[in-house]
Amino acid sequence: MTRPRIAVLGRFTESASALRYRGVVSSRALLEAIWEAGGDPVTLLPGDSADALDWAARLAGFDGVLLAGGGDLDPRHYGGDHEHESVYDVDPVQDAADLSLTAYCLKHGIPTLAVCRGLHVVNVVRGGTLVVDMPVHHRHVVQQVALDDGSDPLGIPAGAVTISCYHHQAIERLGEGLQVVARADDGTVEAVVIDSPGWAVGVQWHPEDTWSEDPDQRALLRRFVAASAG
Repeated sequence: MTRPRIAVLGRFTESASALRYRGVVSSRALLEAIWEAGGDPVTLLPGDSADALDWAARLAGFDGVLLAGGGDLDPRHYGGDHEHESVYDVDPVQDAADLSLTAYCLKHGIPTLAVCRGLHVVNVVRGGTLVVDMPVHHRHVVQQVALDDGSDPLGIPAGAVTISCYHHQAIERLGEGLQVVARADDGTVEAVVIDSPGWAVGVQWHPEDTWSEDPDQRALLRRFVAASAG
């Protein structure tokens, strides 16, 4: 069976032991999780030129898009404090690519899974805002959250799901067309279903952290791959 091809926009890195120069990387755990779920993930180079942002051309032959985690989105995109000491790894080229790709996917109904930063980008594209720095960070946090009505697109059986979190930012004002289907005990938005012509879901947590031992995370990734396969 042919695997659906999943585009993953790469993340810039200033150092990697296998490289002589700066690099563009994707999380190995995330790529392996998508492969195990039946997809064929491919890392794309971020850019801010007209050609780099021509997603109709660049996504030809791809079946789905994964918006991965990463550094912070420049708070100026949503009216936040861009000088806050907690903000890190902001890159204007990365931001331009992420925002443009996200808007294109949601407009044209390309199956989309947004993870952590990816969810933040979706929220900002839809006019929402972010908490620049949470009072209590969700870093190295494993917790249970309940799934609300409307969570069927996630592919996870109804009830509670155990999630692995690593983030210091979160959704503040919800963007247009996002339906919250899971929150942490402190109110942090943990999962949304996104209004789009195609399958689109966002999670604050990192399914790649625990997919190998957690059937719920595998179910989410397989639902995404199945939606990409059409």
